[in-house]
Amino acid sequence: MNIVLWVLQVALAAVFLSAGLPKIAKPKEELVAPMGQWVNSFPAPGIKLLGLVEVLGAVGLVVPPLVGVAPVLSPVAAAGIVVIMIGAIVAHARESAGSKIAMNVILGVLAAVVVWGRFGPYAF
Repeated sequence: MNIVLWVLQVALAAVFLSAGLPKIAKPKEELVAPMGQWVNSFPAPGIKLLGLVEVLGAVGLVVPPLVGVAPVLSPVAAAGIVVIMIGAIVAHARESAGSKIAMNVILGVLAAVVVWGRFGPYAF
């Protein structure tokens, strides 16, 4: 189970790193085409902040346990990702983007599994 949790953590980190970096690096106008109309509903600083939080979540999933410093941050980061996914579900529901909602649900469930495993029977 430890291997499964590590695979989930690395996969989630890759997804959120690749989702967060463009939000930080690109202007809001360039994000609409690849990410959808929800971008227009949020101010540019809010999108930058979301990108930063996603990148920090990605780092928090893998770096603390790898370096052996405060590994409890890994399930905390996963819990934060669950919260982000709940917000994403709400934002995408407003624009009726069913396929995006499904992906948010899947990512949220995977992050919840990491929370359960790392806070529960498979802690570091």
